[in-house]
Amino acid sequence: MSEFPHYQQPSSLPSSYALMSHFNPELDPEEREVESNGEISSSIEEVSQGISIQQNIDPALAGPFGPVSYAIKRRRTMSAVPTTIRPNRRILSPLPGTPVAPPESPFVDEHTPLLNTEIPDRRDSKEAPRSSWFNFGKELNVLIRYSFPILATQVLEYSLIVASVISIGHIGTDQLAGSTLGNMTGSVTGYSIALGFICALDTLLPTAWTSDDPSMVGLWTQRMVVLMTILLVPMLGIWFNTESILLLLHQDPEVARYAGAYLKYASVGLPAYTYNAIAKRYFQSQGLMHVPTVATVIVAPLNLFLNWLLVWGPEPVRLGFKGAPLATAFSFNLMLIVFIIYGAFFAPKTAWCPVSHRSFTRLGELVSLGIAGVGMTVSEWWSWEIVALAASLLGPSALAAQSVILSTCSGLWQASNALSIAAAVRVGNLLGAGQAREASLACKVSLFMGICAASLMGGLLITFRHNWAYIFNNDPSVVRLVSQILPLCAGFQAFDALATISSGILRGLGKQSHGAVINLTAYYVIGIPLGLWLTFSRHTQLYGIWIGLTVALVYASLVSVILVLRSDWEHEVDKARARFTDDQAQPINGTEEGCTENGSALP
Repeated sequence: MSEFPHYQQPSSLPSSYALMSHFNPELDPEEREVESNGEISSSIEEVSQGISIQQNIDPALAGPFGPVSYAIKRRRTMSAVPTTIRPNRRILSPLPGTPVAPPESPFVDEHTPLLNTEIPDRRDSKEAPRSSWFNFGKELNVLIRYSFPILATQVLEYSLIVASVISIGHIGTDQLAGSTLGNMTGSVTGYSIALGFICALDTLLPTAWTSDDPSMVGLWTQRMVVLMTILLVPMLGIWFNTESILLLLHQDPEVARYAGAYLKYASVGLPAYTYNAIAKRYFQSQGLMHVPTVATVIVAPLNLFLNWLLVWGPEPVRLGFKGAPLATAFSFNLMLIVFIIYGAFFAPKTAWCPVSHRSFTRLGELVSLGIAGVGMTVSEWWSWEIVALAASLLGPSALAAQSVILSTCSGLWQASNALSIAAAVRVGNLLGAGQAREASLACKVSLFMGICAASLMGGLLITFRHNWAYIFNNDPSVVRLVSQILPLCAGFQAFDALATISSGILRGLGKQSHGAVINLTAYYVIGIPLGLWLTFSRHTQLYGIWIGLTVALVYASLVSVILVLRSDWEHEVDKARARFTDDQAQPINGTEEGCTENGSALP
C-alpha cells in the first residue's frame, strides 16, 4: 500500500502549457485545478515533485514552423521517488479546429493550434492500446511489492503472541491453559472487535489518498482514533472482570484466575494494539508498506528478550507468569512510539490534516462501516473458536490434532491475508484516482495470485502430510489423524485464498455488510451445523468438522468472487468520490483550501 505528492503547476511555464495536460489520457480530470479564465496557477517547485515536461514530435502534425506538439503531464506516482524531466514516449495529437494559446518554442508560433480547450472526462478518454500482458504484469508487480512487506509484518506481529505462549508454557499446565483461555477471551471481546471497526479505514483511506484532497487520509484517521478511544472503555471493563465472567461460565477456578490475571496485565497494551492497527492503515494507504515492517523488525527481537527477562530472567526483574503479557504489552506500546516518531519526523505530511473540531464529526459513518466490519471479521474469527471447542469434546488426541492443523492453516493463511490487504489498498487507490478499468484489473490479478499461492501451499501439505505432525507432536495417533485431514486442508487452500482476498476487495469497495452476510451464512448456516452433524451424528470425528469448514469456504469464496467480479466499477468510482464531498466542501481555518497550504500538507 508510496507517496502521491500534492501538486501545483510550475510557474516557470506559461499557463497555457498547463492546459495541455487535459489531453493526457493518464490524467484524471478531477486532479486539474482550472481557474475561471481557463488557466492553471503554477509553482516552480513541482518539477522536482512529479511534473514531467514532455515533448512529442510527430511528422504527421504540421505547424507553420515544424511538426511539433507539446504536452505537460502531471501525475501521481505509486512510489515515493519523484519523477524527473524526461522525453515522452507517447505521441499526443491536438484536437483540430480549436484556438489555443501557443507554447514558447522555437518550433511553433502563436498561430499553431495545439489542443482543445474543452476538458474531457478521464473515463471517456481514449488511451493508446497496450498489451493485456503488459497491464497484467504491471498490476502483478505492484501487488507483489505491496504483499511481501505486509506478510513480513504479520509474521513478525504473530511472533509477539507466540513468544508469550511459549514463555508461559514452560511454567506449568494451569498457567498455559489460563493464558490460552485469556487469549481466546481477549480475541473475542477485544482484538476481533477492534480490527472489525478499523476495517472501515480499508474503505476510506486508500480512496482518500488518491482523491483531490489527500489530507482526508489524516482526517479520517483522527476520527477513527476518537471512535476507538470511546470503544476501548467497555473492552477494558470486560478484560478487568474476566475472572468473574469465566466463573459464571463454569470454567475451572484456577484456570479462570490465571486467565483473568493474564488479561489484566495484557490490557496495558490493548490501546496501543488498537492504535497500531490504525497507524498501519494510515501508512499502507499511502503505499508506505515498509513502515509497519520496519517497526515490527525493531520490536520483535526486543519482545523475545523481554519475555525471557520478565518471565525467566534474574530475580530482581523476574515476574513469572505476569511477565509474559506485560512484555507483549510493552512491545505494542513501543511499536506505537515508532509509528509516531516516523509519522512526525520522516513520513511525508501530504496525508496529514491539522486536528480540529472536524476530527469529532461524521463518526456515525465510521460506526456504520465498523459494525458491518465487525460482523465480517468476528463471524469468521469466532467460528474457528467454536470448532476448537467442538474438537475438545472428542478427546485429547483429536484436540491435539486440531491444534496442529489449525496452527498450520493459520500460518498458511497469512499469505492470503497479506494479498487481501494489498488488494484492498490497491483497489481503493485506483478508485480514488477514478481509474475504474485499472481497479477491475487489479481485482482479477489479486485473485489469480491467490490461486497460485494456494496451489503451492496445497502441494506442500500433500507432500509432507505423513511427517508434518512430527513438527508439533510425536504421538502416533495424533500423527495419523493429521495425515488423514491434511489432504482435505490442501484441497480447500484455493477456496480459502479466494474468500480471503475477495473479502479484502469488498472492504476496499465499502461492502463490509455484504462480506458479513456471506460469512454468517457460510459458517453459521452451512459449515458449522454440517460439521457438527457429521462429527457427532455420523461419527466422522474430527474429519467431519473439517468437511464442514471446507464446504463453508467453498460457498464463501464462490459468492464473494462472483460479487466482486460483477461490480460496476464506474459506479464504485462515483461512490468513492462521493464519500469525501462533504468534507472537501467545508473550509478549514477560514479558507477553502482544505488541509493544505502552498502545495504541502501542514503538520
